[in-house]
Amino acid sequence: MSDHSKLPVAPVGAHEPPYYVAVFTSVRTQDQSGYSETDARMEELVKDVPGFLGMDHARTPGGLSITVGYFRDADSLTEWRRNAEHRAAQKRGRAEWYESYTLHVAKVERSHGFTREQAPQGTTAG
Repeated sequence: MSDHSKLPVAPVGAHEPPYYVAVFTSVRTQDQSGYSETDARMEELVKDVPGFLGMDHARTPGGLSITVGYFRDADSLTEWRRNAEHRAAQKRGRAEWYESYTLHVAKVERSHGFTREQAPQGTTAG
């Protein structure tokens, strides 16, 4: 997982259904040599997949990592799954970086979001 601490925190916005999600949940090994670089490359590479809508990441203090990728259609997700660099990273992940993982793929049939509006600049309360 790349260092997102400098970016504003916000989830990927809601999209018009249907679309697909790939939920990758993992627990990593102690040795993470090369993981950050590979993860950054995968994030860069997936953005080139037509139909890629975005990605959310979370990690618990206990070490559980969750990445959710959003894709416009099944073909977009299949293109990402078949990408040669991505497949090589998956192989290395199983050999070196993951203690365990699960992958769930689902078709989204309903989606909505909420964002609290900010007070206009220069306005004071009361």
